[in-house]
Amino acid sequence: MVMDKIILSDMAFYGYHGVLNEENVLGQKFFIDIEIETDTKEAGISDDFTKAINYAEVYEITRKITEEERFNLIEALAEKIASEILKKFKKIYSIKIRIRKKEAPVKGIFDYMGVEIRRYNNE
Repeated sequence: MVMDKIILSDMAFYGYHGVLNEENVLGQKFFIDIEIETDTKEAGISDDFTKAINYAEVYEITRKITEEERFNLIEALAEKIASEILKKFKKIYSIKIRIRKKEAPVKGIFDYMGVEIRRYNNE
């Protein structure tokens, strides 16, 4: 089985996720990377859009959940995004979601705090 990747990198959204009150009131930017493992051969050979995973739909699912829903934990945000994308696209074998909070309320110097999950269709 051929396993190819579709990559959506460094998508930025403004959301209200976190345990602290300030995070829920002020909000912050979230940076999200998604890697989708699927077989792109049929789409590549046929050059047929209907045989491909629609990047715009993946982006919109991610944007809507991140900007319109609220979670205490970014782990929960990642789970919801993965679940909705896997539900929409049955041709996906696995999905990896990485969420970064560059403005996490932690005293210290850091690039970001984040989570990364991998989920499989039909888990």
